Amino acid sequence: MTPTTRPSPVATPSPSPDPTPGTAIVPGTVDRSSLEVSAVYDVDLEVTVGTGAVAVVVSIEARNESGGPIDRLELNTIAARLGGLEITAATVDDRPVAVTIDDQTLLVPLGGILPDGASTTVRLGYTATLRPDLRGSNWLFSRTGGTLALYRWIPWVSRAVPFDRPNYGDPFVTPSSPLVRVRVTTDIPMILASPGAEPVVDGLTWTFDARNVRDVSIVLAPDFRVTTGDADGIAVRAYTRPGGLDADRLVVQASGALAQMASRLGLPYPWPAYTIVETPGGYGMESPGLIWIPSGVASASIPYLVAHETAHQWFYGLVGNDQQAEPFADEAAADLLARTVLGTLRGSRCEAAPLDRSIARYSRACYYEVIYIQGGNVLDDVRAAMGTDRFWAALRAYLDANRFGLAGTRQLLEALRAASPVDLLPTLRARFPSLY
Repeated sequence: MTPTTRPSPVATPSPSPDPTPGTAIVPGTVDRSSLEVSAVYDVDLEVTVGTGAVAVVVSIEARNESGGPIDRLELNTIAARLGGLEITAATVDDRPVAVTIDDQTLLVPLGGILPDGASTTVRLGYTATLRPDLRGSNWLFSRTGGTLALYRWIPWVSRAVPFDRPNYGDPFVTPSSPLVRVRVTTDIPMILASPGAEPVVDGLTWTFDARNVRDVSIVLAPDFRVTTGDADGIAVRAYTRPGGLDADRLVVQASGALAQMASRLGLPYPWPAYTIVETPGGYGMESPGLIWIPSGVASASIPYLVAHETAHQWFYGLVGNDQQAEPFADEAAADLLARTVLGTLRGSRCEAAPLDRSIARYSRACYYEVIYIQGGNVLDDVRAAMGTDRFWAALRAYLDANRFGLAGTRQLLEALRAASPVDLLPTLRARFPSLY
């Protein structure tokens, strides 16, 4: 799969296709980008806590693995939509380039063609400001009540995806990175919640690595309390604020969800640590190795929120998908897994609708009821038809086959069809008309 945002004409190199000294890039254009780029990120973030001003410098070691040439990278960051992002520097192999900001995408011209199998180094700097409230999508990139929450703040290999949508679906698609190195520096003492092993602290700078992740979200507060636990060797950490969520309960809920889901799927949780962070508002939110739980959530909803976001560690974290174009692949699968371990499957409160649409085609009122609830119920119907053991074994095979890669709705359903002793096509044709 080589997603592009524009037609991809044949490469038209100049008469001399040799690389410029010091770079693998050759002259020419192909008007093509790809998600199939392996990227290692090295990131410095400086935060002025009182104003929410952030300054980011990222170095991306990018290798083209798309099977064809590319001449630009399309990098996703919501700072472009929510933070008033301004580019302060941009180079490709130490040569300046002009970056275009398009919605939540940074279009980075490579200054020529990067052949398949070749690598380049992209360095970007930007400044932005965290939003001072939680309205709309602001909670994803915000500074409120003393908490600073940053989601999708690292410019990341992606495709050009529109940020606006009529609901709270996730308008993102990002491949996994084998390594992300992060340094966070604040101007006053803070406590950082991050994925992976606990960060190393040196004065006002926090340093950590994240491996095999498709995003790195972080949250800072001056008074986070850290409560720890263990789930079959996985270090579980809950970051809560005084008077906020019950940290012990979060650790218990997350530890139980990790153990039950790993057992149900027959696949261990993919990382050595799991972090649960109390955020000021918005919704529950997943990122690899770390989830957000809003402080104002009703106590009765916490088990479900923790379970659903934990299920995303397999369906989205371990195996990714185009969350904008194919939300069923992660949301329906994650919701089924969460409600199965909780025993809370229920009927939908909206009329039946196709499950193969992008997030842009569902209303705010029924997005959750269709994709999450109806989607999960369709998967549960498939389980009942093909047999419980075969069903979970097929999901395990799907996860194994696409580990740390990108898949989608069709691949998920075909994995189930391949393992089923009964014909699933009548069910699938009714709910996935564009696929069957």
